[in-house]
Amino acid sequence: MSFIRPEARDALWRWREVLAASVLALVAASWIVGPGGLLGWVGWALLAAAIALVVIGIQRARFRTGSDGPGIVTVDEGRIVYMGPLTGGVVAARELERLTLDPLARPPHWVLEQPGETPLQIPVSAQGAEALFDVFATLPGIRTERMLSELNGGARHAVVIWEKTPSRPDHLRLN
Repeated sequence: MSFIRPEARDALWRWREVLAASVLALVAASWIVGPGGLLGWVGWALLAAAIALVVIGIQRARFRTGSDGPGIVTVDEGRIVYMGPLTGGVVAARELERLTLDPLARPPHWVLEQPGETPLQIPVSAQGAEALFDVFATLPGIRTERMLSELNGGARHAVVIWEKTPSRPDHLRLN
């Protein structure tokens, strides 16, 4: 029996990194204000780490849109595997050519394209889809903030988030 409503538990779990970093920041502040000395210096370093964790935690929380969508996503050694009720596939992260967000699909989908393969469509709310954040963050030149704003912004058409080789003229920017 749980004393916390499921919606509240889910909200706390979504923001878990931010909550942990906040506790870490409180400990750091108590060390800075409290005894001082060597513990004060450690407190400053701990406070800097807590601030970095808050920023990362906010990005991760914005990326999580739930896990009640169709299918399961796993990421293992740079391989993204999606097993859905009707489709599925595997994409190697290093061979990824283009990442697109398709908000018109229900639920919205990430479309991962790899040369010579059928594009892999993964619902943003698939179980385990939060692991995609780490894969996407390692793509060279990706703008994480733009990806998060498109994900939460309610776009009206498919948006190319990242591509390895630009398919547009040099004077037009992707992001």
